[in-house]
Amino acid sequence: MRKKIAILGSTGSIGKTTINIIKKDKKNFEIVLLTSNQNYKELLKQVREFNPKNIIINNYKKYLYLKKKLKFKKINIFNHFNEFNKFFKNKKLDYTMCAISGLSGLKPTLDAITFSKKIAIANKESIICGWNLIEKKLKKFKTEFIPVDSEHFSIWKLLNDSKDKDVDEILLTASGGPFLKLPIKNFKYIKPSNAIKHPNWSMGKKISIDSSTLMNKVFEVIEAKKIFNINLDKFKVVIHPKSYVHAIVKFNNGLTKILIHDTNMKIPIFNSIYKDSNKHIKSNKLNFSYLNNLDFKKVDLKRFPAINFVKKIPKNNSLFETIIVSSNDELVNMFLDNKIKYKDIVKNLKKIINSNQFHKYKRIIPKNFKQIFKLSEYVRLKTRSLSI
Repeated sequence: MRKKIAILGSTGSIGKTTINIIKKDKKNFEIVLLTSNQNYKELLKQVREFNPKNIIINNYKKYLYLKKKLKFKKINIFNHFNEFNKFFKNKKLDYTMCAISGLSGLKPTLDAITFSKKIAIANKESIICGWNLIEKKLKKFKTEFIPVDSEHFSIWKLLNDSKDKDVDEILLTASGGPFLKLPIKNFKYIKPSNAIKHPNWSMGKKISIDSSTLMNKVFEVIEAKKIFNINLDKFKVVIHPKSYVHAIVKFNNGLTKILIHDTNMKIPIFNSIYKDSNKHIKSNKLNFSYLNNLDFKKVDLKRFPAINFVKKIPKNNSLFETIIVSSNDELVNMFLDNKIKYKDIVKNLKKIINSNQFHKYKRIIPKNFKQIFKLSEYVRLKTRSLSI
């Protein structure tokens, strides 16, 4: 019997990578759900290739278009997840990839847990802002969780069920992005077109900007702390320009483990799908020139002041993480729209994080996704009013 698969955010880079892996093994997998925000052309192409029983497209005009275009196909077309949940009630899919970007991915992720035996989450914002909600549902519905961010997948493999008491420190590697060697005095001239050119990875605009400021590493530390329940003080970020090593874990028994893989997301995604199987994936041979010159460096805090925000992260799950994520997201959007300068991203985020009105949220644990969304909208408005 073929395993039933759902891909939330199937038209994005993670979704398409997942589809390309499934494509090579159609005899063992059946895609029963594909979703997209508004990329109806790519979704339509995927529908014609895989014939899923269900699709969701959030954009209402595109939804009406697809309803008309696919009216002769036996396919359920939804405009949002509320209808979909009714259809999938009491059914369990074998594997779900959650690759919807931004906080909009939180509600679908929570919904997907209820009908999935195994769920792979590639959505930083959902884990950072709503991990306690996700974890509660994972336990309730006995759903297996696999992180597929390359760093968190690497830590997951290295820890292999080890606990906080077994770990001395965990190193997350950062490439340093496109401005690792750019003189700091020239940062004032950085334009969006410069900042989205990552030297090693092919990523979306927003995550590329976060990589250039190292905010992505701040988020990854928060993610890792939540997922693995490891003391925040045990995490360190190091610069590793080649992006060959993705994580290093030093254990209290004196052993240190290191995980290496190509700079390609297909590897963690493939391993999340084929966990504990004998399936093989084509990858590059070991690069001995890289191994002989791994080139780790300390983070230059003058170049990457955002790393200091790690010290502001509460020890417990709180709504404060929503403030950091939402404010940064709004500032990155403003930079991409040429409303603020590059250096204003971190400068203005620091103002928001240090604002007295937001300190109380460090003590408030998220109760539901609506509470998170409401706070996110408020923070975005405050961030914009502060920055314009």
